Amino acid sequence: MLVDLTPLPAFLVASAVVVLTPGVDLFLLLRTSLHRGRRAGMLALAGIHTASILQVALVISGLGALVTSHPAVLSTLKWIGAAYLVYLAASILRGLWLTRKKTTEGTLAGPPVDDADPYLRGLLSNLTNPKMLLFSLAFLPQFVGAAASPALQLVLLGVVFLLLALVWEASMVLGAARIADRLQDPRVAKSLDVVSAAAFLTISVGLVTT
Repeated sequence: MLVDLTPLPAFLVASAVVVLTPGVDLFLLLRTSLHRGRRAGMLALAGIHTASILQVALVISGLGALVTSHPAVLSTLKWIGAAYLVYLAASILRGLWLTRKKTTEGTLAGPPVDDADPYLRGLLSNLTNPKMLLFSLAFLPQFVGAAASPALQLVLLGVVFLLLALVWEASMVLGAARIADRLQDPRVAKSLDVVSAAAFLTISVGLVTT
């Protein structure tokens, strides 16, 4: 057979665990959806999955192994990714600093409008994170099985994984956008921003130390 479906159940379970584990993409999607609504969240999701498709295609084509075999290239990618996460965290913290005072009505000022392109932000967030490339290299080949066409099997696995991630992340975007009106209390918004900034900084440190 060109593809081997025997490893698929185990692959689905393993993929579900990976997809459900919070990461930088999920934090970015939640924050974008809560602050800017469903459309912006979906655009960020489109950017993230555009980058994911490119990285999975890179692995399947064999170029991924070539890139990761050069430590200097991989190290550069890690530092670029960490720097971008620090930039995102700094942008959030700057917004919090600018809105730290109360308004004349005695309520906390809301966060400033974020006019960054959500699609581009999602694209760069994923592209500058080499963990997706490393994950694809280490994870997908484990489930090739007895397929007569390993490349076709990898394509199948990549599509299944990306679909699972898309369904989960899209549900997070829609859910966050649905409850956004209930989270208009500026204190709640600021708390979410603090959590997002802390998550971005933590992930950036992990990126360069692993």
